[in-house]
Amino acid sequence: MPKENPSSILGTSDTGIRGSNQAGMRAHNERLVLSLIRRHGATAKADIARATGLSAQTVSVIMRALEADELLMRGEPVRGRVGQPSIPMSLAPDGAFFFGLKVGRRSLELVLTDFLGKVRARVRQTHDYPMPEATVRFTRNALTRMLTAMTPRDRDRVAGLGIAMPFSLWDWADNLSAPHEDMAAWRNADLGRSISRVIDIPVLVQNDATAACGAELVFGRDETPVDFLHFYIGYFIGGGVVLNGSLYSGPGGNAGAVGSMPVPAQEPGGRDRQLIDVASLGGLEERLVAAGLDTSELWDTPEQLEMQPDVLSDWIEDAAAGIAHAIASAVSVIDFGTVMIDGWITQDMRRRLVEATKAHLEKRNMAGLATPDVREGSIGADARALGAASLPLSERYLVERLAFQSA
Repeated sequence: MPKENPSSILGTSDTGIRGSNQAGMRAHNERLVLSLIRRHGATAKADIARATGLSAQTVSVIMRALEADELLMRGEPVRGRVGQPSIPMSLAPDGAFFFGLKVGRRSLELVLTDFLGKVRARVRQTHDYPMPEATVRFTRNALTRMLTAMTPRDRDRVAGLGIAMPFSLWDWADNLSAPHEDMAAWRNADLGRSISRVIDIPVLVQNDATAACGAELVFGRDETPVDFLHFYIGYFIGGGVVLNGSLYSGPGGNAGAVGSMPVPAQEPGGRDRQLIDVASLGGLEERLVAAGLDTSELWDTPEQLEMQPDVLSDWIEDAAAGIAHAIASAVSVIDFGTVMIDGWITQDMRRRLVEATKAHLEKRNMAGLATPDVREGSIGADARALGAASLPLSERYLVERLAFQSA
């Protein structure tokens, strides 16, 4: 129920993951079962017991409780083996719901996701640059609209709201062409606390690029590696680090801040730049404006980015060169076997960017380093919003290895 207006509606690889049969560890074991089923899909009781080391009886008790709580649902019996047919259990889509708020440099977006990470509703709004009060106002209005459309049963199953936003927004006033005095409002703003006053559910905050990486970890492919470096290309490029199956955000929440990595100058004697200067969509926007194109609809859909093929091709080439340099720098510190690239871009742009990055990486001197596998991310333009929604999901329903780690 809301605090502002009580009368309104607003109110991995699993090696090493072991369970415990102790009576006091039921909550952990429930998370363990839910995490395994989320990672591998519909799973039978016997397979859960083998994967976790829990007794068959303990798994039966847990799965009955989760089914009674409508977090799991039964599939069709699988026959053909000796003994009773096995019954695969899968996550119930309507078992829980989560809000994810993306605070972008050029847009705001609130999504409602179900237990599987499917977007059930969304509200978007573009802006010249984000401001704290406007963000809270947008969130309150969007929450009211979404909650009004939900049934009372589903409203009761909203488990939290996550926020994915750039940290230290006041440092980027020039890059956003925003007045310094306006962006200074973010210095003392506590968006999580402000939104907690709007709706009485857990509210969690994470850096936007780190959250995008978290979306890959929680909702991505079954074969997601346990260690990888993630690049997410939005108005600015950012990144995330996954170590041993957990998202590492660092003490200040800025681990994987790849956008600040220095990259060599393009011309001899030129000034070194940061990766955000060459591999961000803000830079592509500047190129499109210089080409005389209207970019007013650029942030409504990624498809708008492909409206000028020549400009786009040049940007992809420069961005790929910068990302390849950043990859070489990163793997010299941590031996990442995999690098993923995703963003507010079309699938074709993502494919071309990955191919160009691989080509530039092949030209670099990698002596003494293992060249990582560079591949496409699997989430796409929704990664930041889904990553925000995954924050309360991870906090409440996943084991620590799949949750967000700060140290």
